[in-house]
Amino acid sequence: MSAKSVAVRLLSRREHSAFEIRDKLQKRDFDEAEIVQTIVELQQGGWLSDERFAEAYVRMRQLKGFGPIRIAIELNERGVKEAIAEAFLDANDESWQQTLVQQYQKKYKNKTIEDYNEKAKRIRFLQYRGFSLDKIYQVVR
Repeated sequence: MSAKSVAVRLLSRREHSAFEIRDKLQKRDFDEAEIVQTIVELQQGGWLSDERFAEAYVRMRQLKGFGPIRIAIELNERGVKEAIAEAFLDANDESWQQTLVQQYQKKYKNKTIEDYNEKAKRIRFLQYRGFSLDKIYQVVR
């Protein structure tokens, strides 16, 4: 099997970043020159796009209740350039607050905060999910 056929098969299942495709092909012991050539061909042919991957990834992770900080870190780990990630994270700016409120209500329903430790626990949970402190303080009272 050629590197291109393996890459196309991977891309037929879901979007991947160029970094992910490179990593997966390297793990299958393809020659570096063949990997580079394959990635260039796929990008020129429109099969492989970091922008399309970032857009789909941001949408998927936001629907699962994660915030922009966590998603930006995950995109960076997947080799997406910071400028590309920021473009898609900023595009959804108004919906982050809604996602934050949904996650808070899903986890804590209408339970009141009984003490400082409980409040700190809720704040840590939302920070772990990837939301900024100023947005969290607007929700956690």
